[in-house]
This record gives sequence, structure tokens and C-alpha cells, in this order.
Amino acid sequence: MRIARFSIDGNVAFGAVEGEGPDGLVLDIIKGIPYAEFELSGTKVPLSKVRLLPPVLPNKVVAIGRNYAEHAAELGNEVPDVPVAFFKPTTSVIGSGDAIEYPSFSNELHHEAELAVVIGRMCREVPRERVKDVIFGYTCANDVTARDAQKREKQWARAKGFDTSCPLGPWVETDLDPSDLTIQATVNGEQRQLGRTSDMVRSIEDLVVHITEAMTLLPGDVILTGTPAGVGPLHVGDEVAVTIEGIGTLTNKVIKRG
Repeated sequence: MRIARFSIDGNVAFGAVEGEGPDGLVLDIIKGIPYAEFELSGTKVPLSKVRLLPPVLPNKVVAIGRNYAEHAAELGNEVPDVPVAFFKPTTSVIGSGDAIEYPSFSNELHHEAELAVVIGRMCREVPRERVKDVIFGYTCANDVTARDAQKREKQWARAKGFDTSCPLGPWVETDLDPSDLTIQATVNGEQRQLGRTSDMVRSIEDLVVHITEAMTLLPGDVILTGTPAGVGPLHVGDEVAVTIEGIGTLTNKVIKRG
């Protein structure tokens, strides 16, 4: 099931996305919240009549760096012995169709297409065999990065945590095998990144076990699983799209921070 979060007439709701094609998609409004048992209301609205919002409002976004060997190599890095984890704040999260604001402290903004894992229940110290039980679903992400600041500052808080640096969407797909999916990024229609989730150095199970050894994850929290090779520059006016097989396309335009 595809679960979207949206706004219509000033009201925010969750809905199940039904249909196919850009003109045939409708939202069946959900009674309650999707992390618990819920019912479909039967009240349906065309997707074209709503504004898509970030599909979740995470308490935290835990991101993983250098989880694709070719991406690590293209930036002159080795694959680390243990996963490199960092945080992106909630203020970095935007939805599909929202604008990425080019930060004033950077002259080298990069796209990073990623598969995002959405957590469905409170969990800590999750054993490998229970990882699937704590996952709500999957969505597309763009770990937008101020590459020059990342290099200059030697840590990634500003480079990867600035406002609008974490587009998520367009919705969460709850019925998906994430082990071998095509993941790609285009800029103004030109392909920049193309990889497969099977190329991850560490699997989703590895990452959930590693992260929950240290911290409790809450419903709606998000794990970014790393990006394949091909990261590159974004400029004001560019439209960047992240497409993941079985999920859909996350699209954002880059604007000057006003």
C-alpha cells in the first residue's frame, strides 16, 4: 500500500494512494494514523487536488554515509569498518514538490539519491530476525549536501543538516522487498545516478541493528541508507528527481534562499 500525507483546504491527513498514471491517482482518506490499525474512510480525493507533504514527520533522521563502495571511491574515501551515522534535523525535511533552498554558505551543492526506511513502531536493540517487524515502509530521499562545507568543516552537521536538505516522498510504500531495487537521480531530465540497492555495503538489517544498539527509534523515524555513485552539482533553477523502483519519483526544484 502507498501511504501519502497531504494537505487539502487547510486540513492535513493521510491517505492510501490508489490508481495508476498521473491523472488516475486518488487518495482514500485514512481514519486515524497509519502506524496503528486504521480504516479507509471511502472518501476519495484526486491526487491532483491536494498538496503532497513529507510522507512522515520524523522525530529524527538517521543517515548512513559511504554505504556504496563506488560512491565512497568517487569522493576519495574508503568504505569504513563500521557504518558512518549522522543526523539530519527535522527542519531539513521537505516533501515532493517543495523547493530546495541553496544555502548561502555553500558554492557546491550536490544531490544524493537514497532509499529511505520508515520505522513503524518504537524499537531498541532490534535483533536481526525482527528487523522487518519494525519497518513501516520505504520512500525516496535526497540527502542534499553542501559538499564544500562538508570538506571544509570535517563534520557534517551544517553540510547535510541545513533547512530543506532532506526531501522525502512522494509517499511511503509499505509492501516492498527493498533488497534489489533500481535507484536513480536525474537533473533537468538528464540521468546522473543509477544504481541498485543490492550494491549496499551493509544491508538494511545491518543498519537497523547497528543504529538501535545505540538509540530508540520511534514511529515515523527515518533511516537514509546511503547513495550510489554519480553524485554531482545542483544549481539554482535545476529540477532534481529521485526515482526508486516500486516506490515512485521525488521531485524538487532548487531555488535561491530568499
